[in-house]
Amino acid sequence: MTSDDVTSRLLPNQQRKGGVTVAGETQNRWVARPDPAEKDATVPQAVAPANSFSVVRPQPGAVDHPAQGLPVGVTPVSAGSGWWWLGCHGGAGVTTLEHAVPGGRDAHRMWPAGVPGWPAHPVVLVCRSSYGGLTAAQRAAAQWASGALLGVDLLGLVVVADAPGRLPRPLRDFCRLVSGGVPQTWTVPWVEPWRLGNPPTTHQPSELGALRRTLTHHTHQETHRV
Repeated sequence: MTSDDVTSRLLPNQQRKGGVTVAGETQNRWVARPDPAEKDATVPQAVAPANSFSVVRPQPGAVDHPAQGLPVGVTPVSAGSGWWWLGCHGGAGVTTLEHAVPGGRDAHRMWPAGVPGWPAHPVVLVCRSSYGGLTAAQRAAAQWASGALLGVDLLGLVVVADAPGRLPRPLRDFCRLVSGGVPQTWTVPWVEPWRLGNPPTTHQPSELGALRRTLTHHTHQETHRV
């Protein structure tokens, strides 16, 4: 099965409808709750606040486990009160995000090991906007969607710009396709001062605000729910 076959199975509605993007944040209609198709189209629907979030879990058997994927940690770890940044490949931007958006921890390119009866691990995938980065994110999304991961709540994907300027059309289309395989997508633009050595806590783009609010709000709710 090719990567295109995987995403075709993973993204049945995304290919037809696309996502809704606001301030660098993409929410995919195919995983929204409740299903918009079940609602009366004549009834105005309330718009959810920007920091609202609903955990989406994969449907068993809907997607085959990919031949290649990220390893799963051997030693069980506590979910803690934050979330895990999971880089889909080397140089994805996890270290930058760890400093720019406090509250997350580096998963060191391994899915955290879950334990039956323990709270699930909130995980955020991270990749670059290059073809290789998006392909790695696509494989990780398929791995999650296969249902083979124990104790993982995938919150979404952060796509970090790999170069200044607008993405070429083929990469924009591919990014939209990959975004349909995860509950939510955020984009982080190129920040030239970071490249020149300025710390990620400075010169932060506005897109990080939406990311920070959503993740902090969600993990705060989950902490008080446990």
